[in-house]
Amino acid sequence: MSYLANRIQQFGVTVFTEMTALAVQHQAVNLGQGFPDFAAPDFLKEAAREAIAADVNQYAPSYGRAPLKQAISAKVKRHYGLEADPDHEILVTHGATEALCAAILGLVNPGDEVILFEPFYDSYVPDVILAGGVPRFYTLRQPDWQIDREELAALFTPKTKLIIVNTPHNPTGKVFGREELGMIAELCQEHDVLALTDEVYEHIVFDGRVHHLLAQFPGMAARTLTISSLGKSFSVTGWKIGWVIAPPDLLRAAFRTHQFMTFCGAAPLQEAAAVALAVGDEYYTHLTQDYQAKRDFLMQVLAAAGLPPIAPAGTYFVMVDISRLGFPDDVAFCRYLTTAVGVAAIPPSAFYHNPADGARLARFAFCKSQLTLDEAARRLQNWRR
Repeated sequence: MSYLANRIQQFGVTVFTEMTALAVQHQAVNLGQGFPDFAAPDFLKEAAREAIAADVNQYAPSYGRAPLKQAISAKVKRHYGLEADPDHEILVTHGATEALCAAILGLVNPGDEVILFEPFYDSYVPDVILAGGVPRFYTLRQPDWQIDREELAALFTPKTKLIIVNTPHNPTGKVFGREELGMIAELCQEHDVLALTDEVYEHIVFDGRVHHLLAQFPGMAARTLTISSLGKSFSVTGWKIGWVIAPPDLLRAAFRTHQFMTFCGAAPLQEAAAVALAVGDEYYTHLTQDYQAKRDFLMQVLAAAGLPPIAPAGTYFVMVDISRLGFPDDVAFCRYLTTAVGVAAIPPSAFYHNPADGARLARFAFCKSQLTLDEAARRLQNWRR
């Protein structure tokens, strides 16, 4: 007899858990799960220590500590010209993953349809299912991951409640351009659909590209929830500091779920996060330059190893084409690479509703130290020889 609720019967262990365990077992260089293996900025760690020493150690307000909400408001005004009232339009959550879940549970009714771009971040579909919603999929195709207006428009129906837009996009590295976002904005207004944007890689974009907020497009401010976090930009994924920016009526939907999920995040880390978000543009310039150098290095290594990379425009992931290697699918390839070569990658078929659509790809993370990337390069070169 299974004691699992029906709503979670189809949920298995995440692909990240499986591949990370396999990497540990075989002492593989882990280019699978997207977490940095290098130190967070010293000034940020010191800010956390100071907050703890100052006894900022009790529950934070459920909407988030005031200094952090004010820092988020100032940041989006400085970077994007977006006005966000810190008292009524910002909610601090336990990471962006909780923000996504709280927003979807707070907005989606049973039977509502939610449009997702696939490959997708792996929590989107479970969140929609938990809410009783029906996922509808737009499949992005390599190598350019472009969107066809007619194909996307065909997914909008009278039952469509929400569209989820992840830009820069994990796992493809696609950065949605102004034309594509404008298209999405027009369709949302035409069909009276809300938008949920996952923008956690907002500061990791390459080759001179610019990240745009969907909320800034005409008619979208009143129907968009913008989600981001501290973890990717400041290499503190374990802090789990995320936020939602939305008009009060939409933010209330996320808050009412959040208050009964986690209620609040760690108070001293929220205080330190406020310090982080006050940094100047120079920090983000160096961040982008560093990650672009890592991207270029890993792409050269992968190409030399016979794994043709698909250049990402943003994020810290690169997809490769494994179609000519003779493996039955991406899962078999990634297990082989981890156990026999000693380099772990992620099989992207887990990010598709039809796994066969991702079976000829593999995803590598380059948010690693140069020593880690060098060791991965050595092992891949040995395998190639």
